[in-house]
Amino acid sequence: MLRYITRRLLVLIPLLLAVSIIVFSILRLGENDPAMAYLRLSQIPPTDEALAQAREELGLDRPIVVQYLDWLGKAVRLDFGRSYVTGVPVTERLLYYLPNTLYLGGVSLAITLILSFPLGIGSVIYKDRWPDHLTRALAYVGVSTPSFWLGFLLVFVFSVKMGWLPPLGKGGLAHVIMPAFTLSLMSMCINTRLIRGSMLEQMHTRSVLFARIRGIPEKWVIGRHVLKNSMIPVVTAIGMHIGEMIGGAVVVEIIFAWPGVGRYAVSAIYNRDFPVMQCFILMMTVLFVLCNLGVDILYAWLDPRIRYEGGTTR
Repeated sequence: MLRYITRRLLVLIPLLLAVSIIVFSILRLGENDPAMAYLRLSQIPPTDEALAQAREELGLDRPIVVQYLDWLGKAVRLDFGRSYVTGVPVTERLLYYLPNTLYLGGVSLAITLILSFPLGIGSVIYKDRWPDHLTRALAYVGVSTPSFWLGFLLVFVFSVKMGWLPPLGKGGLAHVIMPAFTLSLMSMCINTRLIRGSMLEQMHTRSVLFARIRGIPEKWVIGRHVLKNSMIPVVTAIGMHIGEMIGGAVVVEIIFAWPGVGRYAVSAIYNRDFPVMQCFILMMTVLFVLCNLGVDILYAWLDPRIRYEGGTTR
């Protein structure tokens, strides 16, 4: 297992290198001139002399390969330059906002897990009865509901009409309820349907049949045989949900004025703040890849048949 984890960590190096090349190339070779954006945000008239001085100051007058290598060398040391808007180091600001986004994503993931497992398991136990039909209908509606529409609806109902929850900002537990539920609804519904389908598939396996023949109580059959053997696709989905929640937090943070990385990144995109955009994309890539690595490690614990030897699974 240790060898497998080491190999996966080494694979991250070329992957992140490829992502850095793509991000750097797209932002630098696009139609938007970083020097022009820098002058505009600094409120300096974009004369030819000012543009030449800005390009020299930002290192844009050098060959593109030299620019990339210089940027990469600093990025390895977590130095992504300074924001064109505030002049503050990018890493400092993103690390300031990141805990808020992780907190929102963590609460959303907790809601997803706490609600999806009872709903999915209950739907299997009461298959083709009214609890199953109700759960499937709610899951279908939840998957089809756009996050931005749900967010505005929750604000209108629970803040404007009832006054139960604060509509904007970050504070106590009451502030995180609506944004976290908005962010988790689609993942919760997908997880519920996946748990139901995976468990129903496992219900017809030989191990479950033999367990029942041996007289094992049904609750132990469901818990130890059906649920555990159904977890591999569920864990895969949960790993993807984490990445989706981090990325989907952009919309939710804007709706609820949540002071997170996503809201900060949208502001950077609007202002063409290239250092912030580059750092944000790389940070999201690292988080998503680490989530997938954690999912792969859980596979071996959930299924003893999985062994990682010499880069193959057997």
